[in-house]
Amino acid sequence: MNRFAIKAGLGACVLGASVLIPAQVSAEPAATATGTELSGMTVFLDPGHQGSSEGHDLAQQVNDGRGNTKDCQTSGMTSLGGVPEHTINWNVSQLVKSSLESLGAKVVLSRQDDTGWGGCVDERARAASESNADLAVSIHADSTAQGEDASKHGFHMIIPSLPIPDEKADAAQSGGGLEASKMMRDAYKSDGFVPANYAGVNDGLQTRADVAGPALTQIPLVFVEMGNGSNKEDSAQLESTDGQLKHAITITTGIVTYLLTGSEAAPAEGLAAAPAATTAPEASEDSASSTTTTTPKAAPKSTAPDSAQFSELMEMLAPLLEVEGLDGLQDLVNDKNLGLVSDLASTLMAVITGAGGN
Repeated sequence: MNRFAIKAGLGACVLGASVLIPAQVSAEPAATATGTELSGMTVFLDPGHQGSSEGHDLAQQVNDGRGNTKDCQTSGMTSLGGVPEHTINWNVSQLVKSSLESLGAKVVLSRQDDTGWGGCVDERARAASESNADLAVSIHADSTAQGEDASKHGFHMIIPSLPIPDEKADAAQSGGGLEASKMMRDAYKSDGFVPANYAGVNDGLQTRADVAGPALTQIPLVFVEMGNGSNKEDSAQLESTDGQLKHAITITTGIVTYLLTGSEAAPAEGLAAAPAATTAPEASEDSASSTTTTTPKAAPKSTAPDSAQFSELMEMLAPLLEVEGLDGLQDLVNDKNLGLVSDLASTLMAVITGAGGN
């Protein structure tokens, strides 16, 4: 499987253009998506935090899933450039939502806007569980200092300490949740993101017993920390339009890889399944059916685009973003920019063709 074919195709998917999906084997070309590949599948997206906590007590104590309590919610970090985490999370989540829906998936959100209240951590976990989604993804950005912290950088996935007291949550997170988290980690590494170098993170994974969301969620959950908002380079990428788009494409790649190739996944109609991949600062958390524990398969090799290729795509995308902004990406195909979308799709196809196999 050519992971870049997934990534580049999802970039086009965000624009409403034709997309590509994993091929059965690397020798075969990636298939053209029909928009039904994820039909019948549901993803619960949790954009961390909220625009306003007015009328709510962030310090209200709620169940932490391990017999204790913790604060209902936190306000989230603010990047070095002054962008609140809740807005970064929201923008990325909207791009992921658009991409997944373009492939036929149903997407359920933990909050419906970036202005109001988003719910306590236990409420989001309950909403995720009740959605019966195939996968929940909680999207966050980390912070290690009030000001700049040049020494700490990188992404990571938060993995709950096992076992979890709740049997359904334990089965979900020790099975599909762990497998999906490793696939998401692999997608991040494949796309050139560097694993975090702090807080005990090991190859992009951090095991925690103090984050309530995974301990309360009874469906597989991936808890993404996209980067450290206290680090100058990480912060600049989290704040920028192209950086948020790159994170969104990577997160969508991880989700699609799990849904189509995970150990519990059934092949979509007309598509053969590909081989599957496989003292800390307080988390900025507000995360969100049981799956059996399985041994993840070996991750496939990937061909990620180099910086020049991504720059070329972003150069073509820039005029569209200037017209519509992030919130309008799903409506970009219209008379005034159809030519640009067509040019972008052609460029994506040319890059994919030149990328070769694994």
